[in-house]
Amino acid sequence: MSHRSRETTRPTLTPTNILTPRNILAPVTSLRGTLHRAASAVDARTPAHRDRAVDGLRALALLAVPTGHWLLGGFDLDSGGALHNASPLASFGFFAPLSWVLQMLGIFFLVGGYASTLSYRRAVARGESRGGWLRGRLARLGRPVLGVTAVWAALIPTLYGLGVPGTTLHTASTLVIQPLWFVGVYTVITALTPWCIRAAERWRAWTAVPLLGSVAVVDFLRYGPFAEAVPSWLSLLNLLPGWLFAYQLGVCWSEKKLGRRGAWLLLAGGTALFTALLLLFHYPSSMVGVPGEARTNSHPPSLLVLALAAAQSGAAILLRDRIGRLLRRPALWAPVVVINLSAMTILCWHQTALLTAAIPGSFLGAVPGLTTSPDTLGWIAARVAWLPVLAGLLVLTGRYARRFEAPWQRTPRSRRALAGLLAAGFAVFALGLA
Repeated sequence: MSHRSRETTRPTLTPTNILTPRNILAPVTSLRGTLHRAASAVDARTPAHRDRAVDGLRALALLAVPTGHWLLGGFDLDSGGALHNASPLASFGFFAPLSWVLQMLGIFFLVGGYASTLSYRRAVARGESRGGWLRGRLARLGRPVLGVTAVWAALIPTLYGLGVPGTTLHTASTLVIQPLWFVGVYTVITALTPWCIRAAERWRAWTAVPLLGSVAVVDFLRYGPFAEAVPSWLSLLNLLPGWLFAYQLGVCWSEKKLGRRGAWLLLAGGTALFTALLLLFHYPSSMVGVPGEARTNSHPPSLLVLALAAAQSGAAILLRDRIGRLLRRPALWAPVVVINLSAMTILCWHQTALLTAAIPGSFLGAVPGLTTSPDTLGWIAARVAWLPVLAGLLVLTGRYARRFEAPWQRTPRSRRALAGLLAAGFAVFALGLA
């Protein structure tokens, strides 16, 4: 080949193939443009009457669930390679205030009562029966629960056959089923919506006071001077009024029976009661259960949980307009829409995402922040580093799990019956009844 021909084959340097900051950032710019267009499209399709603040509060409460479980829950790995539940709160008491922030079920029940009231009112206006409305609401809650428990019922024998220890499988089953208690309680409370509306119409926000008083009485009996004579099951009496409290506030808020004056009272009163219960009555400082602790605030809810829910509800109502204005920005509103559309997937499958990393990790031994005991500050730093990985696993799982939220009209009855049987079997295993 001649010298001339070699020269003609050299690539020509043009602005498109020279490495410049502009060319390097071109893919990032393109992605940013795509996300901006997608966010704008979501914003354009949102009805004008949509209450963005309520949706934003729900999304915030939803994200607090996996974040709280992933940060405040860990594992111990025994000599046989099996995983046991553990918590950094057992070693780091100063970590407890974080649970005050991440325990946002009060907000979730508040916006649940608000949204259910609007939904029920619209159904009545369409001429739909109370039973028809309730069946629709319960189906939306039940399908994802049935899906995750049926999948895990099939996974248990498969994982055991692959060498996963039975102790690890019991630990995993407990983690998967624990968040689902919420769905059961929420289902019962949702069924009470028509009566909650009637109570709000007649007695306004004062309807929440007897619920607070009921929990206070049970707490006095189980923690007071006669505690030794009180049966342990008595605490279960707090289950319904404890979570109905914030839901009833949400119903009153939706019915315009709870305004800013009431919100200030909730914020101030809830904060004062919360402080008094911690400092004077020595309630446990953690809002979640700590392995080894004799008392717990959340299962079932104690008066401290209701005090926190009151303060959170008051703050949420007071900040509603500001949150609504903030979510007028498409870039902030689009993630809220995605999170709300994936609500049951997040609730039902976030522990599966954690176990997807932890169970394989247990075969590798001590993986910092994953299978090591949560008793060092290094564990906390390592677990924080794991959070993006766990979030990615949840997104990946959700791509396939979302199908369980879709209506099952076309699913054969035999498959639905099989799913129910598998779910029941998993519940028996997870609760230690088998």
